[in-house]
Amino acid sequence: MFRILNSARSCRIRVQFTPVGKPVIKIAELKGGITEQTKYTEQEFDESVRVRPGDLLFSWSGQPETSIDVFWWRGPEGWLNQHIFRVTPANGIDRVFFFYLLRYLKPNFVAIARNKQTTGLGHVTKRDLENIQAAYPSLREQRAIAHILGTLDDKIELNRRMSETLEATARALFESWFVRFDPVRAKVEDRDPGLPADLAALFPDRLVDADLGEIPEGWEIAPLPAVIEVNPRRILQKGEVAPYLDMANMPTRGHAPSEVVLRPFGSGTRFINGDTLLARITPCLENGKTAFVDFLEPDQVGWGSTEYIVLRPRPPLPEEFAYCLARSEEFRDFAIQSMTGSSGRQRVPSTALEHFMLVVPPAAVAQQFGRQIKPLFARSSAALAESRTLAALRDTLLPKLISGELRVKDAERLVAATT
Repeated sequence: MFRILNSARSCRIRVQFTPVGKPVIKIAELKGGITEQTKYTEQEFDESVRVRPGDLLFSWSGQPETSIDVFWWRGPEGWLNQHIFRVTPANGIDRVFFFYLLRYLKPNFVAIARNKQTTGLGHVTKRDLENIQAAYPSLREQRAIAHILGTLDDKIELNRRMSETLEATARALFESWFVRFDPVRAKVEDRDPGLPADLAALFPDRLVDADLGEIPEGWEIAPLPAVIEVNPRRILQKGEVAPYLDMANMPTRGHAPSEVVLRPFGSGTRFINGDTLLARITPCLENGKTAFVDFLEPDQVGWGSTEYIVLRPRPPLPEEFAYCLARSEEFRDFAIQSMTGSSGRQRVPSTALEHFMLVVPPAAVAQQFGRQIKPLFARSSAALAESRTLAALRDTLLPKLISGELRVKDAERLVAATT
């Protein structure tokens, strides 16, 4: 059996948010980490609600299937939101094993929350947790199980970080070439642009005045739809089974969705590989929900929410250009300011993008940008594909190991064969 030794919720006082300070950890931070939407406070609270790196946190309130879960906190020190417990195991239970035990028991927690669901939300109380009884093996076997499952999760986390680093590199190159015009400014100031000679030669050595400010000589300014298709036509027949991406699985960080399922097409946005999907509705746009589609089979059409805007660069711009643009601060600020509708249901009209003006590089520069970033996206996608395989193996092994159906040595052989 296990029991909760420590659990906490935020102080029931009004938090005064500030631009700096410690973050307030909500379920959004548990799922997506610290983002630009994270709120901060300089207030100090009781130690019972302080969150430190490595704490084990249980989200106990919200939509049962999507919000009730357990997480390791990997971020900075902060304060607990009232919908989260910090939990620790009883004596004799390994902390890492305890994490996987809670994951194994997640269906029980979801069922409890669903039974208490009112107005769309369910919850699991501290008493509910304390009343659950679970069998567990010896401490030695607990640690062996934790090592097997932890090895898979460590590799998944390593792949995630590598993928984010590769994508950040691509986006930084986009900002350097097409927002700050660093190679051009370096040549204007008689500095080394830090590029191979043949690549540096593609950039002019002069900036000229334009409506958007200084831009490289010979580059043009155009409205977004002139160089990027908005909601291009894709064909799916009603009832046709196709990959479906819902808003909940749209990534807030990174370009890859957490899950894509097969579902008969009804109505919605359609997309193919190479498209960029931008969530246009509040709060999803503010939360950064954006995806680059590279998860479909060749010639396959996927579909999703009507609240996506699909972007597709026109040649010679590479496909990834639209994703880097959609993640840029300038574009996102424009999109947010273009929202219309009531305060609770605002969205960006597709037609608003006609007013977003782009500095368009010559074909040779656009093509070189594609050559630079396509390998980065390919490596990022390969790492995420491997992680999906490892996650499937982990999810298969977890219930078998926790229940004792599979012995540790057999699981070790499966992991060794996969990794």
